[in-house]
Amino acid sequence: MQTRIVLIGAGSAMFGLGALGDIFKCKALEGSEVVLNDINPDALREVDSLAQQFIQEHSLPYTVSATTELEEALQGASFCMISIEVGDRHKLWQQDWKMPLQYGIRQVYGENGGPGGLFHSLRIIPPILDICEAINRICPEAYVFNLSNPLPRICLAVQRKFPNLRMVGLCHEVVSLPDHLPAILDTPLSNLSITAGGLNHFSVLLKVAYKDTGKDAYPDVREKAPAYFAKLPQRTLFQEILKYFDYLPITVDSHFGEYVHWAHEVADHKGIIDYYDYYSTFGFYQGPPMGRIEEGTRPEEYWRVIPIIEGIVTDSHHTELAVDIPNDGLITNLPEDLVVEVPATVDKEGIHGVKVGKLPKAIAGLMNHQAIVQDMVADAALSGSRHTVMQALLLDPVVDTVRGAEKLLDAMIDLQRPYLDYLK
Repeated sequence: MQTRIVLIGAGSAMFGLGALGDIFKCKALEGSEVVLNDINPDALREVDSLAQQFIQEHSLPYTVSATTELEEALQGASFCMISIEVGDRHKLWQQDWKMPLQYGIRQVYGENGGPGGLFHSLRIIPPILDICEAINRICPEAYVFNLSNPLPRICLAVQRKFPNLRMVGLCHEVVSLPDHLPAILDTPLSNLSITAGGLNHFSVLLKVAYKDTGKDAYPDVREKAPAYFAKLPQRTLFQEILKYFDYLPITVDSHFGEYVHWAHEVADHKGIIDYYDYYSTFGFYQGPPMGRIEEGTRPEEYWRVIPIIEGIVTDSHHTELAVDIPNDGLITNLPEDLVVEVPATVDKEGIHGVKVGKLPKAIAGLMNHQAIVQDMVADAALSGSRHTVMQALLLDPVVDTVRGAEKLLDAMIDLQRPYLDYLK
């Protein structure tokens, strides 16, 4: 049977052409039908045209089609990938980030956590629920991969509304490991066995060992990392977490700092601004488009969707470093009804989370602050309750003013009314 892969949000050259680039490199998926779907017909037409040209020029054994009609795209789908945003992404992100400051609330980055992450969630969860309703009705056996942020809040809301949907959240956030560990330990990343776990954008390296000797490498990390980080141009939140919590975050300050109420004091703000500027310039960059197909993404460092699909198709039994799935006992000292980030194995039966067990007590303490926020944000988006939104704001550890929170909520609903008018 032909494998049908649906890319929802494919009008983005970064996502649409990048995903196609990965698919075209995968021998196990040769002969597959790829359906491009987007609500923007002009952007969709451009991506489809480039894809057709590339297939013809390279005589590739794939079929690519495009449609703005989601229900048409989903007919017979085996795998669905969702990567969408709503409205003017940059303008709305600036509002998420800067408006809380006007009401005395300091936050880092404003994409996934803090008040910014709350309003981002409230905008994007409803349209993704609509997409998932169609998937649940038309192709309920399909695997669904969510790449949109705030990833765990989206996945939790979907899990609650459609508990039988086979949704997995995927993120390329494990960026600190190749950046730092080989330099700290003076060994290639390929010689390290690593286990990470926690919440998306708020996960830590739990175990690390040398493959050649089997020796635990964490004592060396704790001994050598302070001197390594001291050579960096600016002190980072990384150093504070390692110093006081004994574990290394697996992502960057801009993400991890969104969830820590004292992070604003020690985060690498220049690095965060530089990261945002790069992301806003290149992360949504629409060209050179042909290069995106030719280069694709880097599966070992970026989206892991295609290697996972390949693993399901070929019954690979391989291990993934990080997927976002319902907890169900995978991390025993975080709530069961939560979306957590853990390793997983992949085979013809799907994606199976690896039980991490009990997180170190202090790390679990940090993450439990966010567990209730994730819970309440999902409830707020599902119920449309303004009262629940206010509870989610006041439960967030970075919010320390009730009057400021009240005024911020009024202002944001007014400012983003086209996306938040469902809140009552």
